[in-house]
Amino acid sequence: MILVGVLIGGCSDAAPPNNPYPTRDEGQNILYSSFEERPKHLDPAVSYASNEYTFIGQIYEPPFQYHYLKRPYTLVPLTATAMPTPIYLNAAGAPMTDSDGAAFSVYEIQIRPGIRYQPHPAFAQDDAGRPRYDPVDAALLRRIRTIGDFPVTDTRELTADDYVYQIKRLAHPKTQSPIFGFMAGYIVGLGELGEVLATAQGKLGPTDLLDLRAFPLAGAEVVDRYTYRIKIIGKYPQFLYWLAMPFFSPIPPEADHFYSQPGLIEKNITLDWYPVGTGPYQLTVNNPNRQMVMERNPNFHGETYPDAGDPDDGPAGFLADAGAPLPFIDRVVFSLEKESIPIWTKFLQGYYDASGISSESFDQAVKIETGGEADITEALREQGIRLRTSTAATTYYTGFNMLDPVVGGDGVQPRKLRQAIAIAIDEEESIAIFRNGRGIAMQGPIPPGIFGFIPGAAGVNPVVYDWVDGRPKRKGIETARRLLAEAGYPSGRSAATGQPLILNFDSAGTGPESKASFDWLRKQFAKIDLQLVVRNTDYNRFHEKMQKGIAQIFEWGWNADYPDPENFLFLLYGPNAKAWKNGENATNYANPAFDHAFEQMRNMENGAERQALIDQMVEIVRRDTPWAAGFHPKQFALYHAWYGNVKPNLMAHNTIKYIKIDPALRAASRQKWNRPVLWPIAAAVLALTAAAAPAIIAYRRRERTPSM
Repeated sequence: MILVGVLIGGCSDAAPPNNPYPTRDEGQNILYSSFEERPKHLDPAVSYASNEYTFIGQIYEPPFQYHYLKRPYTLVPLTATAMPTPIYLNAAGAPMTDSDGAAFSVYEIQIRPGIRYQPHPAFAQDDAGRPRYDPVDAALLRRIRTIGDFPVTDTRELTADDYVYQIKRLAHPKTQSPIFGFMAGYIVGLGELGEVLATAQGKLGPTDLLDLRAFPLAGAEVVDRYTYRIKIIGKYPQFLYWLAMPFFSPIPPEADHFYSQPGLIEKNITLDWYPVGTGPYQLTVNNPNRQMVMERNPNFHGETYPDAGDPDDGPAGFLADAGAPLPFIDRVVFSLEKESIPIWTKFLQGYYDASGISSESFDQAVKIETGGEADITEALREQGIRLRTSTAATTYYTGFNMLDPVVGGDGVQPRKLRQAIAIAIDEEESIAIFRNGRGIAMQGPIPPGIFGFIPGAAGVNPVVYDWVDGRPKRKGIETARRLLAEAGYPSGRSAATGQPLILNFDSAGTGPESKASFDWLRKQFAKIDLQLVVRNTDYNRFHEKMQKGIAQIFEWGWNADYPDPENFLFLLYGPNAKAWKNGENATNYANPAFDHAFEQMRNMENGAERQALIDQMVEIVRRDTPWAAGFHPKQFALYHAWYGNVKPNLMAHNTIKYIKIDPALRAASRQKWNRPVLWPIAAAVLALTAAAAPAIIAYRRRERTPSM
């Protein structure tokens, strides 16, 4: 009984035995999160994935950023001193008083003095002022395993030349930036620079690096130490949004040269693996098979929490830290988790500070109220957990290949066939089954929160929906059957031949969930007596079909690069076709009226005139129906009570600096939620004691019995 008492009493105040983190970190100002997929690229000229932006968005600083609190999304200076006003030029290079017909737009960007890079060996110098590690001494190189193994680091001030250098890197053939082709159509001379660099690189060895500072670029020039100028073709107001993306972050030439050394490349010590920036955090552990860690940049120039936001932000508590220095958190620890169940379990135990909600955990986390509103369950509410929802600036859709001889074309009959299918595919049911209700059925190509989107009855797609009792209601299946007959396929058979109409759905989906989705989609077509054949292939073959324009019906999606209607409507712009042009118009839709309106709208400022053109384009697309159905996903996220300043910002990539953690509350909650269950141990000890008691008594009796 003494042993049992010791077990129970001795563990009452101990740290939770299931804590996956070092005991020394308990109570520290650390943010704990997870990642499921290793980042492939951390070079800002190459990276174009959200899981990579989670890291580099905190490390690199483009000149502009999105205001954390204001909606609609608003650009504000980051390293720049102010938002630039474009200067418009005619073809001769003379300034214009009006932007209409401008041949060029010039943006002059001034950055703040005194901003310094994180400590890095690329900046280290010897006594003569030469780079200490360029080249790296052979003896030292043998001892180097990670960037942290270099014994000496240094820093230097950010300059305008670093921004221009990065723009030139977009054109470098060795960089292979995914936006080079697109930006070559806007930044003056970028395409030509790419050709010059390819020729020059071809004359060098495979490991030799060009000094980009020796190659001029008319579209990106240094004015002085803190000022640079970007010149683009025509008028493109959305270009400022690109300047808030990591692609346009500064890269110091010293780092580029440092990382180009063959000995370091062999050890995977490259710019694509070890970032070097001016942001609030630096990457100190890069082990994507286990853990990624970011820590405060000791040279961070400083920034303060916003002191203004939306009207509701004050009452909601989002301005409580107004003016406080950023970042709040000292360290961010990301642990690799390949399955959703461990993430969920550790979140409930308090070992992750926030969590998404998988399908397996949805019912445990969320209840749907009358009227369709989501709220957390009582069990989670008792833990102080909060739910935040937001509609993503994303569109997923089921598309028709408009080059296909059956479902494509601009004739009346194929159009009515597409409209019939659009009515038959019950997107609301799909969202309920496959996404736990986390989505909004598409009424047009523009999602909520983006200029041009119209809510309510005025924004309903009249081809597919009616407005009934204050909400959209999908038209009845009889309407779809009528349209199908008018398309020449009564009861799903050709009126000319009597043969059933068989359609093909092309996909690269795998796994049980894809099979369930395919089965569901077949049933939607069967509602109007159409047969759907799923042609499932590997991704490369599916991609080839899309590139050649030989798929028939497919699913596709688009996540906004920036919050502007142009970034969604261009998905239906004829010259942007996927087939043979490698554009993002996956349906290969082409309507001259739509294209003409798009060309007028694309570079307009937001206003009534632009809205009228958007309304015109949306009406055309609804009638032509190149997209059968679609939805805008809703993001559900859960946060513990100690996780502060949570206002979802789906455009910004650098939001960790605004997050605030209460380590004391977290430690107390972990202790409460993870108390060891000791009664089974006590019961086992008692059972063993009881079982052993007769033998012990018998043994003692034998010991006391005198021998004969």
